[in-house]
Amino acid sequence: MRRQANPIGELVLIEQIRRSSRRRNASVVLGIGDDCAILRPPPGYELLITTDFSLEGRHFRRDRHPPESVGHRCLARGLSDLAAMGAKPLAAFLSLALPRDIATTRSGQQWMQRFLHGLHALGDRYGCPLAGGDTAESPSSIAGAAGSGLILADIILVGAAPAGKALRRSGARPGDLLYCTGSLGGAAAELATVLTRSSMARIRSGGAAGANAAQHPHLQPEPRLATGASLLRRGIATAALDLSDGLSTDLMHLCTASDVHAIVDAAALPIHPLAAIQGPTPALHAALHGGEDYELLFTAAASTRMPRSLAGVPITLIGRITRRRTGQPVMTLQHPDGTRQPLQPSGWEHFSSTPH
Repeated sequence: MRRQANPIGELVLIEQIRRSSRRRNASVVLGIGDDCAILRPPPGYELLITTDFSLEGRHFRRDRHPPESVGHRCLARGLSDLAAMGAKPLAAFLSLALPRDIATTRSGQQWMQRFLHGLHALGDRYGCPLAGGDTAESPSSIAGAAGSGLILADIILVGAAPAGKALRRSGARPGDLLYCTGSLGGAAAELATVLTRSSMARIRSGGAAGANAAQHPHLQPEPRLATGASLLRRGIATAALDLSDGLSTDLMHLCTASDVHAIVDAAALPIHPLAAIQGPTPALHAALHGGEDYELLFTAAASTRMPRSLAGVPITLIGRITRRRTGQPVMTLQHPDGTRQPLQPSGWEHFSSTPH
């Protein structure tokens, strides 16, 4: 990692990261230690690259989220992008802007050690080593003012998929059926709990690496890499993407890319138990707009014989794709009584004038 500000603290930090990143895979010829990493993709494959920010105060709070969860979620966001395209992860690159106290104090280094443990535990499970990155000291949260800055983590994931075969958002066609993996709304429901419960309850809730992802969809989301790979390998999906911003917003992305209209069956949505206990209306809202479920949303031809599960993950039929017509809403929500209404994209959107 390149050396910048605060050399004494950063040397310790870099060595801490280096020691935690000794695992390699066949695709990483040279990892941390030189100016560049060297990767070797499998023959006949092409590279897929994605990047995601994890920003303190926006994606996590140090006083609410266990460090293991912050590290896990930092990597899971990028792995979910690879899963949506059916890719196999090759390596991760992590750039960190850290407050001075994280790099120079014992408690800060302990926070960093737990963050790295959460990140590596997930990376080891999916064969995705940390192969490089960068570090810098973050400025204070208010320019010119004393005090600690914020943690900013930018992660780049490199994956590989058979040349010309990666799943895309643009392949849905009228007549296709709409499916999702797993369950929806759980991440939003657990986040609401994380933001209100006591510190001790938060730690007991499963923030440590290895916690049950089904019980903790916000703290420990599980990227659907094996399911995405199965969709690609078996030629099932005509279009796919991951549910990071909420079903309503991500489905809008798919419809726009494919130039189609979608009808979502509200009664068919697989509601996570954490959302279901909130009652029918909040549960439906969480499933449609909550975000960060990191499930896969995909379309398939109506003639496809869809299995009930792929790679051990349940598959649910939640709607269908029709032709897009002038003056018609891009998406329609069909209620159990048969009535329909336009479905507006109301999930997460940065820089939106209305917070979701």
